[in-house]
Amino acid sequence: MNRRNFIETVGILGATVLIPTSSYSMFEKPKYKMGLQLYTIHEDMTKDTIATLKAAKAMGYEEFETFGFDSEKGTFYGYTSSEFKKILEDLEVTASSGHYGFSSYLAKPDDELKRFVDQCIKGAHALGMKYITWPWLAPEQRTMDNFKLMSKKLNVIGEQVTAAGLGFAYHNHGFEFIEHHGEKGFDIILSETDPTLVKLEMDMYWVMHSSKLTPKELVRDQPGRYVMWHIKDMDKVTRDYTELGNGSIDYVEILPDPVESGLEFYYLEQGGNYAHSPMKSIADSADYFKKHLQQYL
Repeated sequence: MNRRNFIETVGILGATVLIPTSSYSMFEKPKYKMGLQLYTIHEDMTKDTIATLKAAKAMGYEEFETFGFDSEKGTFYGYTSSEFKKILEDLEVTASSGHYGFSSYLAKPDDELKRFVDQCIKGAHALGMKYITWPWLAPEQRTMDNFKLMSKKLNVIGEQVTAAGLGFAYHNHGFEFIEHHGEKGFDIILSETDPTLVKLEMDMYWVMHSSKLTPKELVRDQPGRYVMWHIKDMDKVTRDYTELGNGSIDYVEILPDPVESGLEFYYLEQGGNYAHSPMKSIADSADYFKKHLQQYL
């Protein structure tokens, strides 16, 4: 090394010493893959699955949560589980969780539920998923007695799914936070399910929309249990869904500590009210997320 190169090298090293440690986070790879709940673009997925996934990957999405498993045919978006797995592998993306249609089995005998869960497990294993998720309770089912019944079913499903080497989670909406004579469905779920068998997927939009508690407070009450998050924004006027950055939720302020939460995966989502189209919306949300929020995850 000649004298000039030596001086330049020492100068660079000296300048590096002066950079605050926090600045290195700018160069670190995010801990979590940027995920997308595919319900957001369900129509596009059913029309042209491969082109839609390719476009989503180009926007930066690497992790997906599926919606619309056909248990009778064992298909995702019209493809057999093995075919859909090959599509994901070819694109070098993953599906870590899926939303499955459990609510129609709420009042059915346990043996029917068990057969359905077995089909879900088979599909999830074929895709290499880590979680099977209960996503929804139909409006006519939302009674306190049914929340208690569902909690029993959640434990039964959780035991079956856990025995198969997968995780099981419940995804909230807003109806769980509505009070019925001082009692809330979400409190029943928390108190009457086994936290080792039933994890939680926190939809932060619905928490901010309907709960008196913040995401941080919910995590503080059940640390380690919120293994997945849904991140979407709320329109400032209508309180409907909207693209990230267009709404009223300050995610820098409300995001819980991912370690305290037990976070393993997160998914951006928008269930409707698209400014232009679903694909444009996920592109806009991805851009905003990468610029303003990904640094925290």
